[in-house]
Amino acid sequence: MAGGNTQVTVKVGILGAGGRMGAALIAAVGATPELQLAGLAERAGHPAVGTKVSDRLTVCANATAIAHNCDVLIDFTSPEALADNLEAACAGKCAILVGTTGLDASHHAKIDRAARSIAVLQAANTSLGVTVMAALVERAAALLGTDWDIEIAELHHRHKRDAPSGTALALGVAAASGRGVALASVAKRGRDGIGPAREAGEIGFASLRGGSAAGDHSVLFAGEGERLVISHHAEGRELFARGAVRAAAWLGGKPAGRYTMAQVLGL
Repeated sequence: MAGGNTQVTVKVGILGAGGRMGAALIAAVGATPELQLAGLAERAGHPAVGTKVSDRLTVCANATAIAHNCDVLIDFTSPEALADNLEAACAGKCAILVGTTGLDASHHAKIDRAARSIAVLQAANTSLGVTVMAALVERAAALLGTDWDIEIAELHHRHKRDAPSGTALALGVAAASGRGVALASVAKRGRDGIGPAREAGEIGFASLRGGSAAGDHSVLFAGEGERLVISHHAEGRELFARGAVRAAAWLGGKPAGRYTMAQVLGL
C-alpha cells in the first residue's frame, strides 16, 4: 500500500495436524497476524483425515499437495515420516521447520540434502526459553572449564520414546561446544552398578519418564564447593507452538540452507 508498510503474510502448513501438538500449532498460527493457515495434513489412516477444521480447510493425507500452497511447513510428526515430509517440501519448493525429535545421523543427512534446495530449520526444541538456555550453557561451559563437572537431567511424560531427549542432547552439544570438543567424545549416558570414577571433562545425562510432564531440563555445573544450575521447565505444549510459529514467520522467504532457533532470536 502506497505511503505505508505492507505486511507480508506467510502461508503455513501443519504436518501432524491431528495430534495434540498439531492442535496447539493450529491455535498459535491463528493467533499470529503475519501467518495464514494454508494447509493441514496427517498420515494416511489417521482418524483426523477428512476432518473439516474451518470453512476452507480440511485435514488431508497428502503433504505434497499442501506444500504447493504453503511458504512454510511445520513438522512435528515422527522420525519415520521425516523423509516423506522433506520430499514434500522440496517438491512444493517451500521451507520446512522440523521439530520432530529422536533423529539420528541418517535423518540429519536427509535434512542436509534437502537444505541444498530449500530453507530448513531443524530444532530439538522450539521453546524460546530453551534457545536462550542453550546459549547460556555454552557460555558457562566456556568460562568455567573442565574443573567443573557437567550433568544434564531431563524429565518427560511417560509416552516419550527417545532418551536422552533431543533437547538434552542439544544442551550437551552446547556445553561441549563451549569447551571446544565434540559431544560424542565426552558424553556419558546413564550410570548403573560399579564402574570407574567420573572422568574429567565428561558430560553426563540422566533421563526420567513419568506422568504428563511436558519437559523439564537442567544443566548442573558442579565445582569444588559450589554448584551452578541452569534450568527450564515447560508447562505445556503451547510454548513450543509459540516458538515454532515465530520461527515459521522468520523462515518464510529465506534462501536454501539449514537454520537454527538461535538465528531466529539473533543469537
